[in-house]
Amino acid sequence: MNTLGEGAGLRNTSSRGTRVLGALSIIGVVFLGLLGLWWSPEDSDMGDLVRIMYVHVPSAWLAYMAFIITAVGSAMFLWKRSRWWDLIAGASAEIGVLFCALALATGSLWGRPTWGTYWRWGDARIVTTLVLLLMYIGYLALRRVDGDPIQRSKRAAVVGLIAAANIPVVRYSVVWWSNRTLHQKDTVTLGDTKLDNMPLFTLMVGLAVFTVVFAWMLLHRFRIAWLESELEEGSLERALVERRAEGRMTSDRPMGPAEVRS
Repeated sequence: MNTLGEGAGLRNTSSRGTRVLGALSIIGVVFLGLLGLWWSPEDSDMGDLVRIMYVHVPSAWLAYMAFIITAVGSAMFLWKRSRWWDLIAGASAEIGVLFCALALATGSLWGRPTWGTYWRWGDARIVTTLVLLLMYIGYLALRRVDGDPIQRSKRAAVVGLIAAANIPVVRYSVVWWSNRTLHQKDTVTLGDTKLDNMPLFTLMVGLAVFTVVFAWMLLHRFRIAWLESELEEGSLERALVERRAEGRMTSDRPMGPAEVRS
């Protein structure tokens, strides 16, 4: 069975492990949907709005985790110059952007009935989250710039580390700028929760299911990136071989009269 650590031997994106994760992801999403929409009752404080939180909170946490993995991968690439770490960083960033956008979208859906608006410019949590999203979109754009692959990866790694500095800013924005945000403080903290038992259980299930989905997506995206990297490397090697062959043909060709006179 292929794993992430066996990237050099990859020829496809599927393995027994990814198929198991995929099956668990489908089962988990279906179970979470039933649990969140029908089996879990209204919350005593938030009513039916608590159901949005079963997607919003896991999305936000998985975005943080994905971007932290990108930062770790970036640091390891700068240290080890390992293509494996570089591709892990890029794959995780792509999935993080997806989850971050989902967190913003579900937060807006939450905000309309709760605060009376989908979006508020100047809100500390909303703006810092949007900045985080845009920074990682820029990181992904930088990874697509043409040029030397090593230099491109170095620049992207630096941006990945700089962007990660915004994660704690987003996380604690509701505390540091409590007078400039409509966003509530943490619903669940260590030793304290504002949720009833069943909604809390559903939220924990959501976190577990989203984590499995993230792992499944990361495995596949990494393997696709590895195959793309091998294709790019192979194309570069073929181009170098062709250029060397052309150089040898030119040097071996006898000069004509015009070339001799010049």
